[in-house]
Amino acid sequence: MKKIFMAVLLLVTMIFTGCGGGSDSAGDGKLSVMLGSNVVSLDSANATDVASFEVIADCIDGLMQLDSEGKAIPALAESYDVSEDGKTYTFHLREAKWANGDPVTADDFVFAWRRHCQKAEEYSYIMGNTVACVKNADAVIKGADPMTLGVSAPDAKTFVVELDAPVPFFPSLMTFATFYPINEKFYNSLEEGSYGTSPETFLSNGAFVLESYIPGTANIKLKKNDSYWNAAQISLDKWEYQIVSSSDNALTSFKNGTLSLVGIGGNQVEHVKKDAELSKNLQTFPSGILQYLSFNQDPKNHHAGALSNVNLRLAISNAIDRESLVENYIMSGAKATYTAVPVEFAPNAETGKFFSEDQKKFSDVVGFNVDKAQNFLKKAQSELGKENFELNLIYSNDGDSATKVVQAIKSQVEENLPGVTIKLQPMPKAEYLSNLTSNNYDLALTDWKPDYDDPMTFFTLWTTSGCEIAEHWSNADYDKIISDCTTGALASDYSARWNALYDAEKILLDNAVIAPLCTDYSAVLISPSVTGIDFHVAGVDRVFKNVKLK
Repeated sequence: MKKIFMAVLLLVTMIFTGCGGGSDSAGDGKLSVMLGSNVVSLDSANATDVASFEVIADCIDGLMQLDSEGKAIPALAESYDVSEDGKTYTFHLREAKWANGDPVTADDFVFAWRRHCQKAEEYSYIMGNTVACVKNADAVIKGADPMTLGVSAPDAKTFVVELDAPVPFFPSLMTFATFYPINEKFYNSLEEGSYGTSPETFLSNGAFVLESYIPGTANIKLKKNDSYWNAAQISLDKWEYQIVSSSDNALTSFKNGTLSLVGIGGNQVEHVKKDAELSKNLQTFPSGILQYLSFNQDPKNHHAGALSNVNLRLAISNAIDRESLVENYIMSGAKATYTAVPVEFAPNAETGKFFSEDQKKFSDVVGFNVDKAQNFLKKAQSELGKENFELNLIYSNDGDSATKVVQAIKSQVEENLPGVTIKLQPMPKAEYLSNLTSNNYDLALTDWKPDYDDPMTFFTLWTTSGCEIAEHWSNADYDKIISDCTTGALASDYSARWNALYDAEKILLDNAVIAPLCTDYSAVLISPSVTGIDFHVAGVDRVFKNVKLK
């Protein structure tokens, strides 16, 4: 569900920005940006992947936007008020236009939000009571009248949202594409199912408009939207996306000046660090992506029945040397992670400390300890009446980084846990996702990029109803904590809610529902001719509104 496992692509996505063949074109205000995957959909009710959300955000503004520091600041909402109980938001819209000249109104938001819930696509959940808590959203998603959704437009420039419970991170949610507006008149003028499939069927109100786009092709061209409310601040005139998968070619292109921003990983990082000139252009950014092993605990699975045993899962988790993974195989600046929430993510509003600042908090169950791992294995062998376990590990082979990681995991587990054999099963992304959703795996290398800047973006993954690939694990105590922290007694008590989420994390890790591995970092080479690209750990990965070319 959600943008499920599309973040896997970020392990292998090469993020590059080119200047159309060198410095001569930089002055033309053109840019070429490489994506690692095709855009799935430009309909914000259907989009589930990183690439789609990024392109939508290029072209459409929501109520709020992310600044260069990743904080939510006004976009179409010039200001907003919050009721004393935190359950009603009143957004006051600025004067803004759609690219066809229509004014942006509160009704555009009402229409889009009702439509998203009524369509009940994968990302509609984000409006419900596990995240945004929009009043009656869950009921509408299940088939209730969309008119009962807690949104209204008292006038053209006032958009009111009623919530079932206070949501401390609600303003930052408004930067996410699911909450963007859609021009109802324009949408209704189109053939059913055609919205967002071409420049003619997609209407922008943001910094850029589509110039050319055909679903499934490797080229998307954009140009500046002269009708944008903040057009005076946009320097880029025309630019494009190109899909590229070879990191070697990317590095070569950066060296010869064809590309001005490339994403690198593995041995390339070490190569760049040893090159005095190249290393001047190297930058790393926290991505917010947690990479982890998913354990299929379904006892009916024809291979994975043994993984319903918690001691076998704990044995595998404690047999993995995470420091070695990040230092010797990933090498992009990634940090070994021993928590269910990535490092350098979700700062506490009261203390300023990141949620997972204490990486030793769960060291009794998550770490690298061969003796402990072997003791867990002995317990599993006794409980299951088996000495040997052969487990399949599936992964997407759309790049070399994941391959190196799983090979290292296989080597470590087999060396440290005699009797456990791991069979690696590489496969294309589509096949990988199909196996996940059809319950056809034992272990899976996967990851998750946060949708918003709060730990709950991770914890909802493992609720009983949270994710269609939920490791086949269910725990009533865990579910209750998450419920209490969203719509229950803890929702309005920030400090108590924060502490309760640690209790939920302890249940998750004590049961080894996943084996956290690392927090990924983006290692990029950026030409001095390109400035102003904003990288974010939550929500939209990259924002190009502030880009300038020298």
